Amino acid sequence: MFAEMTIQIILIYALTGVFAGLMGGMLGLGGGIIIVPVLHYIFIQQGFASSLTMHQAVTTSLATIIFTSLFATYEHHQKQAVSWSIVYRIAPGILLGACLGVFIADSLSSNVLRIIFGIFEMLVAIQIWFEVRPTKIVTLPNTNGFIFSGIFIGIFSTLLGIGGGTLTVPFLLWCNLNIRNAVAISSACSFPIAVAATTTFIIASWNNPNVFMHSIGYLYWPAALIIVMMTIIFAPIGARLAHYLQTEILKRIFAILLMIVGINMLI
Repeated sequence: MFAEMTIQIILIYALTGVFAGLMGGMLGLGGGIIIVPVLHYIFIQQGFASSLTMHQAVTTSLATIIFTSLFATYEHHQKQAVSWSIVYRIAPGILLGACLGVFIADSLSSNVLRIIFGIFEMLVAIQIWFEVRPTKIVTLPNTNGFIFSGIFIGIFSTLLGIGGGTLTVPFLLWCNLNIRNAVAISSACSFPIAVAATTTFIIASWNNPNVFMHSIGYLYWPAALIIVMMTIIFAPIGARLAHYLQTEILKRIFAILLMIVGINMLI
């Protein structure tokens, strides 16, 4: 199957993984906001069905997050930064939300998903540029609060093909957790989101005759494999570079890039 992919396409998948890994490591951002728009564009060039390009991009992105979140969670756990009691309280809502998100996404056209993602990308760009931070509350929510928050995070993370960090971290900061614990818990929460959403997407699209060759349902695994390998290698490098580079300047550049990509997704 790799022989049927051009060298240029393989290189783009690899560079996508490199960039997603570096940016994730340096800025603490999930790779989905980078991976999904690139996959959407490349899938069009490869001749994927236009009605399914976003569905396949979202599912493939979520599949990569299964592995990257697993590695990240292990690293955070080794440093005792993961509050598992919070993960267990929010996980049921996240799992339910991820499954609901699949059925919502499957009922929407690729164009609608593209517009939703473009708007989200622009909002993230604004948040990064202006460094918007949620106002903290005094206490953690009760069990119902965690469940409903988890459902919201799970639905939108699935619709967008992201691991949930862009939504989970602000929520946890709002709950008065410090950034170190918020990022660690977010990584742990990204794993069940990605597993539940990817699995449900595959089941929902198993007999779809319009998916591209070598796909497992909506999952185009050759792209996922290449991206995962590069992301796992370069995320730790990005984390180390964060200690030597001017990350504030990088954030501004990245915000501009996200805004351009977001606008392009809307056109």
